[in-house]
Amino acid sequence: MKTEHIKITDIVAQENDLSRAADILRAGGLVVFPTETVYGLGGDATRDEAAKKIYAAKGRPSDNPLIIHIAEPSEAELYAKTHELYYKLAKAFMPGPLTLVLKSKGVVCKEAVCGGETLAVRIPEHKGCQQLLKAVNEPIVAPSANLSKHTSPVTAEHVYSDLNGKISLILDGGKCQGGIESTVLDVTGNIPRILRAGLVTKEMIEKVREVEKARGVVTYGV
Repeated sequence: MKTEHIKITDIVAQENDLSRAADILRAGGLVVFPTETVYGLGGDATRDEAAKKIYAAKGRPSDNPLIIHIAEPSEAELYAKTHELYYKLAKAFMPGPLTLVLKSKGVVCKEAVCGGETLAVRIPEHKGCQQLLKAVNEPIVAPSANLSKHTSPVTAEHVYSDLNGKISLILDGGKCQGGIESTVLDVTGNIPRILRAGLVTKEMIEKVREVEKARGVVTYGV
Protein backbone atom coordinates (compact mmCIF):
# COMPACT_ATOMS: atom_id res chain seq x y z
CA MET A 1 0.00 0.00 0.00
CA LYS A 2 1.26 3.47 -0.86
CA THR A 3 0.76 6.00 1.93
CA GLU A 4 -0.19 9.48 0.73
CA HIS A 5 0.93 12.53 2.71
CA ILE A 6 -1.09 15.76 2.37
CA LYS A 7 -0.43 19.02 4.22
CA ILE A 8 -3.66 20.67 5.38
CA THR A 9 -2.57 24.25 5.88
CA ASP A 10 -5.79 25.85 4.64
CA ILE A 11 -8.79 23.89 5.91
CA VAL A 12 -11.37 25.77 3.84
CA ALA A 13 -9.39 25.70 0.58
CA GLN A 14 -8.64 22.00 1.02
CA GLU A 15 -12.22 20.84 1.41
CA ASN A 16 -11.70 18.30 -1.40
CA ASP A 17 -8.77 16.70 0.44
CA LEU A 18 -10.86 16.33 3.59
CA SER A 19 -13.74 14.89 1.54
CA ARG A 20 -11.36 12.32 0.06
CA ALA A 21 -10.14 11.40 3.54
CA ALA A 22 -13.77 10.97 4.59
CA ASP A 23 -14.40 8.69 1.60
CA ILE A 24 -11.43 6.51 2.60
CA LEU A 25 -12.79 6.20 6.14
CA ARG A 26 -16.31 5.35 4.96
CA ALA A 27 -14.82 2.64 2.72
CA GLY A 28 -13.11 1.01 5.70
CA GLY A 29 -9.63 2.51 5.16
CA LEU A 30 -7.34 4.20 7.67
CA VAL A 31 -6.49 7.92 7.81
CA VAL A 32 -4.06 9.65 10.15
CA PHE A 33 -5.14 13.09 11.37
CA PRO A 34 -3.82 15.77 13.73
CA THR A 35 -5.35 16.64 17.09
CA GLU A 36 -4.33 19.14 19.75
CA THR A 37 -2.57 16.34 21.68
CA VAL A 38 -0.95 13.81 19.27
CA TYR A 39 -1.68 12.39 15.81
CA GLY A 40 -4.49 9.83 15.67
CA LEU A 41 -4.84 6.69 13.54
CA GLY A 42 -8.48 6.77 12.47
CA GLY A 43 -11.03 4.32 11.14
CA ASP A 44 -14.84 4.13 10.91
CA ALA A 45 -16.04 3.35 14.45
CA THR A 46 -19.01 1.36 13.15
CA ARG A 47 -16.93 -1.14 11.12
CA ASP A 48 -15.21 -4.12 12.72
CA GLU A 49 -12.80 -4.43 9.78
CA ALA A 50 -11.57 -0.86 10.31
CA ALA A 51 -10.84 -1.52 13.98
CA LYS A 52 -9.01 -4.75 13.05
CA LYS A 53 -6.85 -2.80 10.59
CA ILE A 54 -5.93 -0.30 13.32
CA TYR A 55 -4.84 -3.06 15.70
CA ALA A 56 -2.82 -4.70 12.92
CA ALA A 57 -1.15 -1.48 11.73
CA LYS A 58 -0.05 -0.53 15.25
CA GLY A 59 0.72 -4.03 16.48
CA ARG A 60 -1.65 -3.16 19.33
CA PRO A 61 -3.16 -5.89 21.53
CA SER A 62 -6.75 -6.46 20.43
CA ASP A 63 -7.97 -6.42 24.05
CA ASN A 64 -7.06 -2.72 24.44
CA PRO A 65 -10.21 -0.67 23.64
CA LEU A 66 -10.13 2.31 21.29
CA ILE A 67 -11.49 5.85 21.73
CA ILE A 68 -14.20 7.28 19.48
CA HIS A 69 -13.89 10.87 18.26
CA ILE A 70 -16.98 12.98 17.64
CA ALA A 71 -17.56 16.62 16.72
CA GLU A 72 -20.16 17.75 19.30
CA PRO A 73 -21.04 16.66 22.87
CA SER A 74 -24.64 15.83 21.92
CA GLU A 75 -23.44 13.25 19.37
CA ALA A 76 -22.38 11.00 22.25
CA GLU A 77 -26.07 10.28 22.88
CA LEU A 78 -26.14 8.21 19.68
CA TYR A 79 -23.47 5.83 20.94
CA ALA A 80 -23.42 5.99 24.75
CA LYS A 81 -25.60 6.62 27.79
CA THR A 82 -24.97 10.24 28.70
CA HIS A 83 -25.91 11.99 31.93
CA GLU A 84 -25.68 15.33 33.73
CA LEU A 85 -22.05 14.92 34.82
CA TYR A 86 -21.01 14.11 31.25
CA TYR A 87 -22.48 17.40 30.05
CA LYS A 88 -20.93 19.36 32.94
CA LEU A 89 -17.50 18.00 32.05
CA ALA A 90 -18.11 18.46 28.33
CA LYS A 91 -19.01 22.11 28.92
CA ALA A 92 -15.82 22.64 30.93
CA PHE A 93 -13.30 20.75 28.78
CA MET A 94 -14.71 19.87 25.35
CA PRO A 95 -13.59 20.24 22.71
CA GLY A 96 -10.24 19.53 24.28
CA PRO A 97 -7.90 16.86 25.68
CA LEU A 98 -10.39 14.97 27.85
CA THR A 99 -11.81 11.51 27.09
CA LEU A 100 -14.88 10.37 29.02
CA VAL A 101 -15.77 6.71 29.53
CA LEU A 102 -19.53 6.07 29.40
CA LYS A 103 -21.78 3.02 29.21
CA SER A 104 -22.08 1.97 25.57
CA LYS A 105 -25.32 1.62 23.61
CA GLY A 106 -23.72 -1.07 21.45
CA VAL A 107 -23.65 0.99 18.23
CA VAL A 108 -19.86 1.20 17.94
CA CYS A 109 -18.35 -2.01 16.58
CA LYS A 110 -17.46 -4.76 19.07
CA GLU A 111 -13.84 -4.88 17.90
CA ALA A 112 -13.30 -1.25 18.95
CA VAL A 113 -14.66 -1.78 22.47
CA CYS A 114 -13.21 -5.31 22.76
CA GLY A 115 -16.70 -6.67 23.37
CA GLY A 116 -17.08 -4.54 26.51
CA GLU A 117 -19.99 -2.50 27.79
CA THR A 118 -18.26 0.88 28.01
CA LEU A 119 -17.22 3.45 25.41
CA ALA A 120 -14.52 6.13 25.57
CA VAL A 121 -15.59 9.41 23.91
CA ARG A 122 -13.44 12.38 22.91
CA ILE A 123 -14.06 15.68 21.08
CA PRO A 124 -10.78 17.02 19.65
CA GLU A 125 -10.16 20.76 19.47
CA HIS A 126 -7.96 20.77 16.35
CA LYS A 127 -9.78 22.51 13.47
CA GLY A 128 -8.56 20.03 10.86
CA CYS A 129 -9.83 17.11 12.91
CA GLN A 130 -13.15 18.86 13.50
CA GLN A 131 -13.59 19.40 9.76
CA LEU A 132 -12.76 15.77 9.04
CA LEU A 133 -15.34 14.57 11.58
CA LYS A 134 -17.98 16.77 9.99
CA ALA A 135 -17.03 15.57 6.51
CA VAL A 136 -17.24 11.86 7.37
CA ASN A 137 -20.38 12.35 9.50
CA GLU A 138 -19.56 9.21 11.50
CA PRO A 139 -17.60 8.65 14.71
CA ILE A 140 -13.92 7.98 14.10
CA VAL A 141 -12.24 5.41 16.30
CA ALA A 142 -8.57 6.23 16.85
CA PRO A 143 -5.59 5.54 19.08
CA SER A 144 -2.29 7.39 18.67
CA ALA A 145 -0.75 6.97 15.20
CA ASN A 146 2.40 5.05 16.11
CA LEU A 147 3.59 1.48 16.45
CA SER A 148 2.67 -0.04 19.78
CA LYS A 149 5.16 0.88 22.55
CA HIS A 150 6.71 3.63 20.39
CA THR A 151 6.48 7.29 21.43
CA SER A 152 3.19 8.94 20.51
CA PRO A 153 3.70 11.14 17.42
CA VAL A 154 3.41 14.92 17.37
CA THR A 155 4.52 15.31 13.74
CA ALA A 156 3.41 13.74 10.46
CA GLU A 157 7.01 12.76 9.75
CA HIS A 158 7.06 10.62 12.90
CA VAL A 159 3.84 8.94 11.76
CA TYR A 160 5.31 8.26 8.31
CA SER A 161 8.40 6.61 9.77
CA ASP A 162 6.23 4.23 11.82
CA LEU A 163 3.27 3.53 9.54
CA ASN A 164 4.36 4.11 5.93
CA GLY A 165 2.80 1.40 3.75
CA LYS A 166 0.27 0.40 6.43
CA ILE A 167 -2.24 3.25 6.01
CA SER A 168 -3.88 5.08 3.12
CA LEU A 169 -3.45 8.75 4.00
CA ILE A 170 -1.74 11.12 6.43
CA LEU A 171 -3.32 14.55 6.91
CA ASP A 172 -0.42 16.74 8.01
CA GLY A 173 -1.58 19.62 10.19
CA GLY A 174 1.85 20.52 11.53
CA LYS A 175 3.22 19.85 14.99
CA CYS A 176 0.69 18.97 17.68
CA GLN A 177 0.76 21.39 20.60
CA GLY A 178 -0.09 19.09 23.52
CA GLY A 179 2.48 16.35 23.09
CA ILE A 180 0.76 13.78 25.33
CA GLU A 181 -2.52 11.88 25.04
CA SER A 182 -5.83 13.07 26.45
CA THR A 183 -6.82 12.45 30.05
CA VAL A 184 -9.18 9.45 30.31
CA LEU A 185 -11.88 9.79 32.98
CA ASP A 186 -14.32 6.98 33.79
CA VAL A 187 -17.74 8.44 34.66
CA THR A 188 -19.72 5.18 34.60
CA GLY A 189 -19.89 4.97 38.40
CA ASN A 190 -20.74 7.28 41.28
CA ILE A 191 -17.10 8.32 41.75
CA PRO A 192 -15.27 9.40 38.57
CA ARG A 193 -11.87 7.73 38.16
CA ILE A 194 -8.87 8.94 36.17
CA LEU A 195 -7.71 5.95 34.10
CA ARG A 196 -4.97 7.85 32.26
CA ALA A 197 -3.40 11.13 33.30
CA GLY A 198 -3.08 13.84 30.65
CA LEU A 199 -3.37 17.55 29.96
CA VAL A 200 -6.62 17.91 31.91
CA THR A 201 -5.44 17.42 35.49
CA LYS A 202 -7.11 15.97 38.58
CA GLU A 203 -7.18 19.48 40.07
CA MET A 204 -8.91 20.91 37.00
CA ILE A 205 -11.54 18.16 37.10
CA GLU A 206 -12.19 18.61 40.80
CA LYS A 207 -13.26 22.20 40.19
CA VAL A 208 -16.22 20.75 38.28
CA ARG A 209 -16.80 18.33 41.15
CA GLU A 210 -17.82 21.25 43.36
CA VAL A 211 -20.83 21.78 41.11
CA GLU A 212 -21.67 18.08 41.37
CA LYS A 213 -21.67 17.57 45.16
CA ALA A 214 -25.42 17.01 45.08
CA ARG A 215 -24.73 13.83 43.06
CA GLY A 216 -22.32 12.54 45.68
CA VAL A 217 -19.25 13.09 43.51
CA VAL A 218 -16.71 13.85 46.21
CA THR A 219 -13.37 12.33 45.28
CA TYR A 220 -11.56 11.29 42.11
CA GLY A 221 -9.54 8.09 42.15
CA VAL A 222 -6.71 7.02 39.84
